[in-house]
Amino acid sequence: MFSQFAFPVFEQSIKDYHIIDDVYQPTLNPYTKGTIEYLLYAKNWVDTVQWHYEDIIRDPNIDPVAALVLKRKIDASNQVRTDMVEYIDSYFLQKHKDVKVKPDAKINTESPAWAIDRLSILALKIYHMNEEANRNEATAEHRAKCQEKLNILLDQKTDMFISINDLLTDIENGDKFMKVYKQMKMYNDDDLNPVLYQNKK
Repeated sequence: MFSQFAFPVFEQSIKDYHIIDDVYQPTLNPYTKGTIEYLLYAKNWVDTVQWHYEDIIRDPNIDPVAALVLKRKIDASNQVRTDMVEYIDSYFLQKHKDVKVKPDAKINTESPAWAIDRLSILALKIYHMNEEANRNEATAEHRAKCQEKLNILLDQKTDMFISINDLLTDIENGDKFMKVYKQMKMYNDDDLNPVLYQNKK
């Protein structure tokens, strides 16, 4: 099933990132370009780098200029993340383009790729919560609380596997259909963000 196929790719990306653990390190994607594995790995790598951007920017002693630079990087990362979700949805649209949709087929509230995006983030949560649950210098109370949270995340992982696989099966069987809306983000657009287009006058 696709969830069980994708999750180890996410885990590998996270593990590979933490070998150096530096937001400025290059991406060394081990998969063949053009494959879905390559895309899933690249998607999670973006998520992993952004996870650590978000850690860094919350440093109360961060230099304000550095914080602004980092905020720009987070904005750019969000755009890349959105683009990659759309690439993954394009993969599913192509894969299921010949499916005969049933007359009573329904649409889902989110596309397959946005569900997989949440699975990628969940892989990051599990990795880092596991770190905290096993951090030797932390108190026993802290580790116990983090283990409780980790157990919930692992339960969520099981539920997400089921729900994503069910969605894809419904699409394959024509019981549901995909309708992908390109993300119409306004804040990055010179013609839609009032602050940006007023500066162009």
